[in-house]
Amino acid sequence: MARICEICKKGPVSGHQISHSHRKTKRKWLPNLHTIKVKRDNRVVKIKICTKCLKAGKVEKIVK
Repeated sequence: MARICEICKKGPVSGHQISHSHRKTKRKWLPNLHTIKVKRDNRVVKIKICTKCLKAGKVEKIVK
């Protein structure tokens, strides 16, 4: 599975890390993903979801 939110499709973003002397090196920003259990089609499945979707209540988390 990729590092992508299954709700909003948010994924990694690439760019440059810029030092004080303005040297540029490639870097990657990863989304803040959590693996949670969700009920889908009367089954419990694990999905990767970003914290913004989790806080917004876009899915209902299954608690033991």
